Amino acid sequence: MSVEERDPVSGERLTGHDWNGIKELDTPIPRGVLLFLIVTHIIAFALWVLTPAWPLGKSYTPGILGIDQKKAVEEQLAASAADKATWTKKIEVSDFPTIQADERMMLIVRSTGHQLFGDNCAACHGSDGKGRANYPDLTDDDWLWGGDVQRIAETVSVGVNSANAGSRIAEMPRFGVDQMLPREDVEKAANFVFSLSNPQFSQPANVETIAAGREVFLANCATCHGEDARGKQDVGAPNLTDERWIYGGDLETIITTIHGGRRGHMPTWDQRLTRAEIKILALFVHSLGEGDS
Repeated sequence: MSVEERDPVSGERLTGHDWNGIKELDTPIPRGVLLFLIVTHIIAFALWVLTPAWPLGKSYTPGILGIDQKKAVEEQLAASAADKATWTKKIEVSDFPTIQADERMMLIVRSTGHQLFGDNCAACHGSDGKGRANYPDLTDDDWLWGGDVQRIAETVSVGVNSANAGSRIAEMPRFGVDQMLPREDVEKAANFVFSLSNPQFSQPANVETIAAGREVFLANCATCHGEDARGKQDVGAPNLTDERWIYGGDLETIITTIHGGRRGHMPTWDQRLTRAEIKILALFVHSLGEGDS
């Protein structure tokens, strides 16, 4: 068959190939496709020449433009490290009121503090700082050891019942387990404590038990919690008159607490975080609920 043979329908030239009577049209590649291929090859060649492209053993062709992404990244990291060193030093040497008055530094505190809190504190206190069962809420104004920035920083630094020599020490005695009080007195004290945050519990049927519990409380608990039961921050004793409870404020849980005691724990961070990081974290925690002034 002649290659000049043409298809009678389209008029296109045939290639001469025949598959069981089916003949192939010799259709040219569309110009648009050819143009696309030409342009892409030109661009590829230009990139080979202008930018780093071909590996040469331990090196590569640098290109006419001299673009070096590795160097650019290194320069950016160096600039970032230099900037961080500047504001880190500034935070280290500045007192808390100075930092709080500087909006730029507080922007850094909120950004960096959020990350530090998430990496080191959120496992116990929650990502929102609202605490969880057996761990305190950091967004309210109910503080065991004081909520001003300096005292928060100290708590973060030395921990509570930690291995640090300067650790804050706090332990609720096991009045029942260690037979310091008979079960009856444990329950009386629990009834009194429960009534402090639940006024509706002070019904005629409970008045006598509550009064007896108050005497037990004054004799055994007031040293730490105060005669008014509002707690003492110098010994980490909580306020028992509000509705904020770490271990639970229902009557049965209060009985369990008095009977078996409580001994919380907070790690010491002075060996894990830098001085600047501890200050940032303290400022961030303080900002969650604006703590004590």
